[in-house]
Amino acid sequence: MLREIKGEFGLDLIELGHGIRISLVPGIQKMFDAGEVRFSSLHNFCPLPVEVLAALPDCYQFSAVYPQERGRAIKQTFQTIDFAARLGAPFVVLHLGAVKMQPITDLLVELAKDGEYLSRKYVRLKLRAVQKRERSAATYLQRVKDCLRRVIDYAASKNVRLGLENRRGYEEIPTEREFPALLDEMDSPQIGYWHDFGHAQIKENLAFLDHAEWLRRIAQRTLGCHVQDCVWPAQDHQPPFAGDVDLERLVPLLPSNCLFVWEMSPRKTADEIRRSMQIWKQRFGK
Repeated sequence: MLREIKGEFGLDLIELGHGIRISLVPGIQKMFDAGEVRFSSLHNFCPLPVEVLAALPDCYQFSAVYPQERGRAIKQTFQTIDFAARLGAPFVVLHLGAVKMQPITDLLVELAKDGEYLSRKYVRLKLRAVQKRERSAATYLQRVKDCLRRVIDYAASKNVRLGLENRRGYEEIPTEREFPALLDEMDSPQIGYWHDFGHAQIKENLAFLDHAEWLRRIAQRTLGCHVQDCVWPAQDHQPPFAGDVDLERLVPLLPSNCLFVWEMSPRKTADEIRRSMQIWKQRFGK
């Protein structure tokens, strides 16, 4: 896998995703030690916890009600940070959890697909979800903050920085409204924002935010991003320039030292990705 990414696509920095099984770790470490590959970042949890059989980045959450689950999330994050330090990867990308509520995002997606986008039913369900989340979020956010402080301290000891990723679902933590205040309260150079173009576009498509306006607000706190396109309303992980994300407008809003990690669906072919890479280089020269 690593040789294909490096050889076929000519990419010299690679992010390890949250589906990396522990059985793959020795081979990855061997390639790194031999100088064959370099790593930009790891996506928590990496490697995958041994008891988890599929790629589930939210299998343990900092926002969980039960302290045992929060403890497991912290322990597994420590292991990801350890692995990042061994591989010389400067960043670990984190999901932080969710507010316990009736999920709304996928329901709105289905309504949009059925031609009810911004209908009375759509708006009513969305407003109820916003009101519910606003009433409930503080408790979950406090659990996240308590866990995050421990993780930040550990990451600092390993010289690894943490990218807090914007989420696809409105139920998830943090929302864009909560993000700046969370970063302010943590007040640490170890953490920053990690922008996922597909997630932000889905939220714009569902009328939760303006993608460009949000990026202008948060750009200077951005460490890196997951580059992908999105076909309306919510088919993300598409190769860039294959969907509706206005990359030519959005990419220049990010800082010049921002890390760009391509995060494609595994169903996309090498030729599709190569075509997108060619257009990317023509448009952005990097």
